[in-house]
Amino acid sequence: MHPDAAPPAVTARFSARRRRVRHQAELSTVKIGNSDTASGVGTDMTTVGLIGSGHIGGTVARLAVAAGYDVVLSNSRGPETLKDLVEELGPRARAATAREAAQAGDLVVVTIPLKAYQDVPVEPLAGKLVLDTNNYYPERDGRFPELDSGATTSSELLQRHLPQSRVVKVFNNIFFKHLHVLARPSGADDRSALPVAGDDAGAKAEATAFLDRIGYDAVDAGTLAESWRYQPDTPAYGTIYSADPADWEREAPADAAKVRAALTEATR
Repeated sequence: MHPDAAPPAVTARFSARRRRVRHQAELSTVKIGNSDTASGVGTDMTTVGLIGSGHIGGTVARLAVAAGYDVVLSNSRGPETLKDLVEELGPRARAATAREAAQAGDLVVVTIPLKAYQDVPVEPLAGKLVLDTNNYYPERDGRFPELDSGATTSSELLQRHLPQSRVVKVFNNIFFKHLHVLARPSGADDRSALPVAGDDAGAKAEATAFLDRIGYDAVDAGTLAESWRYQPDTPAYGTIYSADPADWEREAPADAAKVRAALTEATR
């Protein structure tokens, strides 16, 4: 199961339920973050740029707007194709090109297929926090020998492509519907956690603050080299947020202890 590219049987259900998911998102008006103002990560980060606005990107955008952020959306098909999503999100959202979203974002979410990672604009992301949601799916992306051998991880590839950015791996291990419905205010007993990995401690701290504002705790999973611990076919991937693996679309919270245990159980 993949949050953005599910198996064919699941994909068939996505289209039938897409309208209901949108309706649920429109009904979700409660502010998740700790503040009613758009203070962002720290005091000066108020805008989230999105390179890719599919299932995960659109869900992150909804959560960010609910938490008081402005969002700048982009995709590979052009800003005009995002009209419906922009209208749904309201005045805090606008559509742009990928380069414009990279320039506008105080933090930027890259949520595109791995095979397109070299299309991510480099210069406008210099110095910025980049949240990488991607996973490696050979049937979609083609073969990457260095990933097949375990010599590197997909997020390390993105970090190499963006040498002056601060890449943090997050959002890749959760089904987009679960990401939407499991968001909770800080301190809630049933709050879920998401793993984060990165080579820059400050970047992970900023990512953790962003997650807190949009409704999640964070578990430090180590460096980007350790991010394989919550990639596909690991205990922390996908069904950890499901009530029943046989009915994985029915969500269930996964707190920090549960996520931490799953990361520890991962093997190659």
